[in-house]
Amino acid sequence: MTTRLIDDTLFDSAHPPRLVGARCSGCATVVFPRQDSCPRCSQRAMSAQALPVSGYLWSWTLQAFPPKPPYRAPAGGWEPYHVGYVDLGEVLVEARLAIERSQIRIGLPVRLTTIHAYDDESGTEVLTFAFEPDQEGGR
Repeated sequence: MTTRLIDDTLFDSAHPPRLVGARCSGCATVVFPRQDSCPRCSQRAMSAQALPVSGYLWSWTLQAFPPKPPYRAPAGGWEPYHVGYVDLGEVLVEARLAIERSQIRIGLPVRLTTIHAYDDESGTEVLTFAFEPDQEGGR
């Protein structure tokens, strides 16, 4: 089966996965996903910034209802899943969590991965980003 990323603009690389945000050249604020202007100082001088692949779980919750479009449920139907904010040092990233409920805790070291989002019309597996437990202990 062939695979593709859900949105190439979110990634600096796919193998291994690495997210890309933006850094303001005026005040050094880092954002994810990328945007054209800085939310802190409003400058339009944003440059691509590869983000760390590991960090710590800052907060989390259970996504207990289907998201609004453009969300697409997988072939087996929608199932609740965990989402959280991951502290990557200079930025918090909201992401799916590929972590068993019994392991989830604030401060858990996590590492970027990709997971199945859905299969598109051509049968291609579409991958999205998520964070899983980091066996090496974080940054």
